[in-house]
Amino acid sequence: MAFFSIMTEEYIDIVSKTGKPTGESVLKSEIHSKGHYHNTVHIWFYTNEGEVLLAQRAASKVIYPLLWDVSVAGHIDAGETIKAGAIREIKEEIGLKIKKKKLKKIGVFECFQSYPNGIIDNEFHHTFIAEFEGFLSDLVLQEEEVEAIKLVSMYDFHELLENSATNGHFVASNNDYYHKVIEAILAKIT
Repeated sequence: MAFFSIMTEEYIDIVSKTGKPTGESVLKSEIHSKGHYHNTVHIWFYTNEGEVLLAQRAASKVIYPLLWDVSVAGHIDAGETIKAGAIREIKEEIGLKIKKKKLKKIGVFECFQSYPNGIIDNEFHHTFIAEFEGFLSDLVLQEEEVEAIKLVSMYDFHELLENSATNGHFVASNNDYYHKVIEAILAKIT
């Protein structure tokens, strides 16, 4: 007897252009097809040795497949708090369990972009940093989201960013955002 798993599409809360809740929720596909404003989380892991955990976007991703990016990222489900969504996404994408108090919020960054495939991203990235205390070999990657992970020194991260327009490593349009993350991590470890 075969078992079939039907993935249910999650509902996402709509927020206003200023990030205020509207009280409405729609399917994730509608969020992106109609360009509704919504919340996401970004969690950047770092080590006290000055390394940053980067995740390579899965080959199956519709936007920027195989480019390197934030350690963990995802949408906030309808009715979910920002921190609860962050904890859930960390567990889902890299198999790591951490406590909410380990997350340090560094800001909310607007990301309003449209793509040739019709996807409209109007996202507020609630961005956190957290110390990574473990081994890469202990992490369990969600194959639909993450192709690979690696730790890079802050120096290498900065060098890759400086050449992101030509090296195909990062999403070049996110350069300013990445530099703000670097500053926040450096302030925490120095």
